[in-house]
Amino acid sequence: MTTTAVPPYSLVIPAYNEEHRISLFFDSIDHFDGELIVVCDGMDRTAEIAEGIASKRTDLVIRCLRFDKRLGKGGGVIAGLAVAKAPLVGYVDADGSTRMEEMIRLFSSLSGADGAIGSRWVDGSTLKVRQGFLRRIESRGFNLLIRLLFGLSFHDTQCGAKVFTKEAIDAVLPAMVSHGFEFDVELLWRLRKAGFQIQEIPIEWQNKGDSRVQKRDMLRMLAGLFRIRFNRGTA
Repeated sequence: MTTTAVPPYSLVIPAYNEEHRISLFFDSIDHFDGELIVVCDGMDRTAEIAEGIASKRTDLVIRCLRFDKRLGKGGGVIAGLAVAKAPLVGYVDADGSTRMEEMIRLFSSLSGADGAIGSRWVDGSTLKVRQGFLRRIESRGFNLLIRLLFGLSFHDTQCGAKVFTKEAIDAVLPAMVSHGFEFDVELLWRLRKAGFQIQEIPIEWQNKGDSRVQKRDMLRMLAGLFRIRFNRGTA
């Protein structure tokens, strides 16, 4: 009887219509000891490309989840986290703004906390390529709103580089209602309410452009956050 080894890490990569970037994402990875879970819920060739990479990169453990409908950013992350096998789990954007070395560093910081989130706005962070001025203004304004609505003290809730213990994720995932870009805020809020300790870690980050967050997404995020905070998320 054979047993499958449990990986030390599970990292989810939400990959909605990422056929033009997913190969570059994997090309940038020299090594990773855990499993990489690619969640494909678009209409392009992302899943086909990811599966092709998985067959060639025998040095990596790559799992590809296919869905025939749009899950949303949060929905994709939830789908990946739900099947993650490792005791330490996380997620990262497929655009390559955060290098895998930075994700491994975040995982290593979990010895003293239940979660670690990469931050572009704390001392020690390195922004090799910055966002445009208007995007930075929007980001800081959004962060202020989050502080007022949810009482979260984090400087950067939206950086796509977050890791947690599976125990913490399993404790709050069933209560999650967000499936859009507001997912990050709800997740951090529920973790904090449940008593879990989350560290904010300075990160090396570079803006890759082609942001998937459009103006209409921002409006949906705001509506979703108010709905969570005042209708469904109160305790």
